[in-house]
Amino acid sequence: MAEALSPILPPEIEAATHRLLQEACDRKLRLATAESCTGGLIASLLTDVPGCSHAFERAFVTYTNEAKEQLLGVTSGTLAAHGPVSEETVRQMAAGALAGSPADVVLAVTGWTESGPDPSQPAGLVWFGAARRGGPITVRQAHFGDVGRAAIRLACLEVALEMMARAVMRAP
Repeated sequence: MAEALSPILPPEIEAATHRLLQEACDRKLRLATAESCTGGLIASLLTDVPGCSHAFERAFVTYTNEAKEQLLGVTSGTLAAHGPVSEETVRQMAAGALAGSPADVVLAVTGWTESGPDPSQPAGLVWFGAARRGGPITVRQAHFGDVGRAAIRLACLEVALEMMARAVMRAP
């Protein structure tokens, strides 16, 4: 059971977290996250489970464009051309997390919890990227709708855990 987050988590998220961490421990894999709209919530969840949280290696919380550039190597050209919430940005976030850590599996997430600067960037638009070292970066776009910051962030947990689990299960 997650200690601090358990009171707010749906049971299926807790179960998925335990499965992911146990599988990572069994395979001796280290996990990392590169988070924007979730603000470190995924990292918090992965470090909240006694007995197997040691599979978690580090987190990059890169809420601003400047942080994405400095910590993950997302290029200013990508941010200018595609914006902070895009497939191109999340791919560079995932690649940067792999390059900037010894982690074996990374998950990157960037999205809008409120409407973005233009109508093509609605609240609830989120991009995810997952990768296992030496493998491809898998991306997914989600549209959670304008359901509020907390609901979007919780929905992100489900997708993030699923994508990380698939990356953990992927052969190296």
